[in-house]
Amino acid sequence: MSREILLLVDALAREKAVEKEIVFTALELALASATKKRFQEDIETRVSIDRATGDHQSFRRWLVVEDGAVEDPARQISLSDAAETDVDIQVGNFLEKPLEPIEFGRIGAQAAKQVIFQKIRDAEREQTLNDFLERGDYLITGTIKRMERGNAIIESGKIEAELPRDQMIPKENLRVGDRVRAYLHKVDRAARGPQLKLSRNSPEFLMKLFELEVPEIEEGLLEIKAAARDPGSRAKIAVKSNDQRVDPIGTCVGMRGSRVQAVISELAGERVDIVLWSDDPATFIINALAPAEISSIMVDEEKHSMDIVVDDDNLAQAIGRGGQNVRLASELTGWELNIMTVEESKAKHEQESSQICQLFMQKLDVDEEIAEILVQEGFVTLEEVAYVPLNEMLEIESLDEETVTEIRNRARNVLLTDAIANEEKVEHVAEDLLAIEGMDINLVRELAAKGINTQADLADLAADDLVEITGIDIERANQLIIKAREPWFT
Repeated sequence: MSREILLLVDALAREKAVEKEIVFTALELALASATKKRFQEDIETRVSIDRATGDHQSFRRWLVVEDGAVEDPARQISLSDAAETDVDIQVGNFLEKPLEPIEFGRIGAQAAKQVIFQKIRDAEREQTLNDFLERGDYLITGTIKRMERGNAIIESGKIEAELPRDQMIPKENLRVGDRVRAYLHKVDRAARGPQLKLSRNSPEFLMKLFELEVPEIEEGLLEIKAAARDPGSRAKIAVKSNDQRVDPIGTCVGMRGSRVQAVISELAGERVDIVLWSDDPATFIINALAPAEISSIMVDEEKHSMDIVVDDDNLAQAIGRGGQNVRLASELTGWELNIMTVEESKAKHEQESSQICQLFMQKLDVDEEIAEILVQEGFVTLEEVAYVPLNEMLEIESLDEETVTEIRNRARNVLLTDAIANEEKVEHVAEDLLAIEGMDINLVRELAAKGINTQADLADLAADDLVEITGIDIERANQLIIKAREPWFT
């Protein structure tokens, strides 16, 4: 019996070109499955094969859980009961008791082979996948082998990959036998079918195509900093030169447009704008919105947004058809962009100034004249009034030293009162709300102000409600809600 096992393992390892350990593990699972079938209960079993002698032992296993927490007696045992057998055992360990080993010949050769071969096929598949991933090939070229529910199954060497319908360029008609190039979007090791998931409409695909066509990128002379796409219609790509002698835009365009045309052909005619990248966000955005001419830009660092002011003649060009140009520029730069005319900008500025003026009048208890002076001098928050250096405020000709000192003291008192009120709100917040992954103290204060003081309160909200209450983005709201609801599923 022991010799039979060793001979079988050796033969299968050579035949399938896999490690003996993989065959041993597969055989242990086959024997454990056969052992389990001898019991009417759904128990858990383990088989251990000695790698040197081929001898094997069978065990029945119970997971050790806290006293009173046993839900499945066939598979679980309480800590106090387990301690009667092993005094050192702990919760989370397994208590094992030997079983009479099953004879290998009684399993049924066919059933054992199926388990073993399946494990070997999985190991071969995993090895092939690992070999491929080690090469770092993110741009895959292959032939469409078949279509499944609109998804293309692409064969590239020994690898099969899936190009989902929603990752194809809109309106392109791919057929069996077509040669296709795509970007490795993600790897799904749990998938029963192809584990490589491809994309032809992602910004990364565009970037990889330029790397393929422009040798200077691989040489490090040029660098692609970002890309944004409206697949099948228009795209923008930001490039930076690491060598002053190299023109980044001209190099990517190529002689008579040869390089960019090769990319456009692969993207089914998608128009590509090549944008000069800049460290300065405002300059970068001006480049991204070209050829529209920008009159002025107002930056809001806190909201990570910019108001882009253009004259009437450039408005349509800056926005683009259906808002496409400004949307792509926003995705490319990572800033929220608001396109507006000079008149709209003026009206917005007046409205904001009026709101700040009202804030100063209310919080600092000053008249409209003093509030307007502060706004005209560039003050927009109470923090600035309270903590801007005294000598800078004394330079305001319309205000004497006594007035300046009084205004500063009032601003500091308001800020202190607000801080105390916020801390009092947080005192009533449960620790489980503070402990949620992704939560911060400022967000907790906003939630507490709305009566949301526990993890359960947050879990009852919809993501849209959380966005409306706090102003955070929908992605972060979804993540927080999911974390808050985790106790529902445990």
